[in-house]
Amino acid sequence: MKISSVKAQEILDSRGNPTIECVTTLEDGSQGWAAVPSGASTGKYEAVELRDGDEKRYDGLGVLKAVSNVNDILSKVVVGKNAEDQKELDKAMIEADGTENKSKLGANAILSISMSTAQAEAVSEKKPLYEYLAKFNSNFKGSFTMPIPEMNVMNGGKHGNWATDIQEYMLFPIGAPSLAEAVRMNAEVYMQIKKLLKSKKYSIAVGDEGGFAPSFISNEEPFQVMSQAVSSSGYVLGKDVCFGIDAASTEFFKDGKYVLNKEGKTVTSDELSAFLLSLSSKYPIISMEDVFAEDDWIAYKKFMETTQGKIQIVGDDLYVTNVKRLQKGIEEKSTNSILIKLNQIGTVSETIDAILLARKDNMTAIVSHRSGETEDTFIADFVVALGTGQIKTGAPSRSERTAKYNRLMRIERELGSKAVYANLTLEK
Repeated sequence: MKISSVKAQEILDSRGNPTIECVTTLEDGSQGWAAVPSGASTGKYEAVELRDGDEKRYDGLGVLKAVSNVNDILSKVVVGKNAEDQKELDKAMIEADGTENKSKLGANAILSISMSTAQAEAVSEKKPLYEYLAKFNSNFKGSFTMPIPEMNVMNGGKHGNWATDIQEYMLFPIGAPSLAEAVRMNAEVYMQIKKLLKSKKYSIAVGDEGGFAPSFISNEEPFQVMSQAVSSSGYVLGKDVCFGIDAASTEFFKDGKYVLNKEGKTVTSDELSAFLLSLSSKYPIISMEDVFAEDDWIAYKKFMETTQGKIQIVGDDLYVTNVKRLQKGIEEKSTNSILIKLNQIGTVSETIDAILLARKDNMTAIVSHRSGETEDTFIADFVVALGTGQIKTGAPSRSERTAKYNRLMRIERELGSKAVYANLTLEK
């Protein structure tokens, strides 16, 4: 079915900042809608999110240029194209932009069409989005993998006003029998964390991704609270629930070293490695993301050699969902996992390419939200369709986060016996 029109406009994300939404209409009247998220802790190699820079509107963060680029430029590129041919559609928009990082027309403008067109084609084919997108999964065998919901329940760094140096503390409900039970387990632990923080007279205000963000004494204290909350919820730490972190180390990397304000010290890559491994020896941490800065390739390689595959080492700022950077990571054996964010690269097909390349090298892939989110649940269908088995989309709090979990639970119920809960095989 061919595209008859695309129409974009400016809306708000979960931080109150402008972002872009787009409606694609096909010749049979089918419509698809998509809203593009926005990051706060962003890697310098990400595709460009086009902002207006007009200080008189939204403190310069408006996206009217991106909206105009959809309505006035990209619309002429995509109208008449076959909506089913995602790769050709995305390629045409990439060529129209003509830059390496989509800086001319904006990755946010291009992605809004890429996502909304996939939605429209799914509607036209009368399929749920996850079923339509499964055609891009070369491993699809008829059953769908429901992802482990890796909930960020403690926010630090840029997401939580530097409550800790580490940006995210996550729950991994590896012992759950299903996605719905995993969500329940995490939500129960989250409630216990709230009670514990109240008992300590700590703030229970939440950060951008719904996690609690009181000013902790140290980077270790959140693990102590989480451990107690897991036990108080009736679960076995290390068996039912494990932990993960996103250090977002680029954010505290200064002049070749890492500044850990909560520890009162500035450390080298080796010292940061030792610090993180000491935490791993005390707590069941099975996944560590962005443990070093985005250009500290040597440190990643050494860390991989040290951990010997026992911990999931995730590259986010390191790769920015870009196959060229991922290929370098594969060759250098930098990590055994990649974080996947659609808006880091700017099209659906390029995002799929990154997942498939990682899979070819036996790396895990984690589909992720951004700190500035919308009510769009595209990534919930996307993670099920591509079968990556892991999703990061915030705490069980704030409706832009719970929208994704609710969509996943609906998908699981809809699939019934065709749904299989993921298994993370790393040993801890």
